[in-house]
Amino acid sequence: MSARRRKLPLRFIGKRILQATLTILGIAIINFLLLQLAPGDAADALAGEAGTADAEYLANLRREFGLDRPLWEQLAAFLMRIATFDLGYSFRYGENVSTLIWDRLPATLLLMATSIVLALVLGILFGVTAARHFNRLPDRLISLGALLFYATPPFWIGLMMILVFSVWLGLTPTGGMHDITAEGSGIAGALDVAWHLLLPALTQAFFYLAIYTRLVRAGMLDVLNLDYMRVARAKGISERRIAYRHALRNAVLPLITVVGTNIGGFLGGAVLTETVFSWPGIGRLMFDAMFQRDLNLLLSILVLSSIFVVLANLIVDLLYPVINPTVELR
Repeated sequence: MSARRRKLPLRFIGKRILQATLTILGIAIINFLLLQLAPGDAADALAGEAGTADAEYLANLRREFGLDRPLWEQLAAFLMRIATFDLGYSFRYGENVSTLIWDRLPATLLLMATSIVLALVLGILFGVTAARHFNRLPDRLISLGALLFYATPPFWIGLMMILVFSVWLGLTPTGGMHDITAEGSGIAGALDVAWHLLLPALTQAFFYLAIYTRLVRAGMLDVLNLDYMRVARAKGISERRIAYRHALRNAVLPLITVVGTNIGGFLGGAVLTETVFSWPGIGRLMFDAMFQRDLNLLLSILVLSSIFVVLANLIVDLLYPVINPTVELR
């Protein structure tokens, strides 16, 4: 039995990788076709910047970028580049797409990781607290706050935080990742980045904090009323230990599932958050590429985002037996 259990995760991972490959391929094709339906192309954007709409100039640009080829040839070339890990060339920036993405990726990963950690830690803390004080004042206040954050658009929260903490109180920077007057390395540089990260991370975390709080609260209420919890109370175990050591382990499994599915939401929210706070990440790069019709760059970011989402869900599935040993991967 033990040998069989050791083989199951490998078979499970193999099947999930195959599914992930087909999923990413489908996402790449759908995104390519959808973007082709939008009016204009990179040649139109560059011609508009140059202040000329000469037909010969546009034709030369389309020939240079391969935009004059049939649609199926452009799609085949795009898929071939993905298969060979060649993300192509950015028409707008005049650089390799991979260079542009890798330069911006650390900023987005930092923002995402901080937001996820904040949403998880605070969501678990508030959810457990609300469940332990069910139908009392802490539960009502936490539930009300979660409802308000869930109903408020994240970009509006970001704008209000800038207005209050940056403009009115002057406590935090209005945007960017670095202060031009601060040193770029060492402890001073890290603290400067952390100070600029505070508002964007909180803005991105608040919406998911509301979801995680309500999810943990509901899960804890179900688990705390089970028979083995009554047995634990009868043995004299404190309510705090019952909540965090016993009940939370079972109640947190749905939360881990939701976090995996929310990775795409964090990436999508990064577009608005990074734009509002001028955070130099992939979200801001995607926003600029969309309006500049830089399809190579935009498609590469979309494919990379889908890879992140698929990998995150695979990691979440593998975490199940670690969090709860009674769960088996089949």
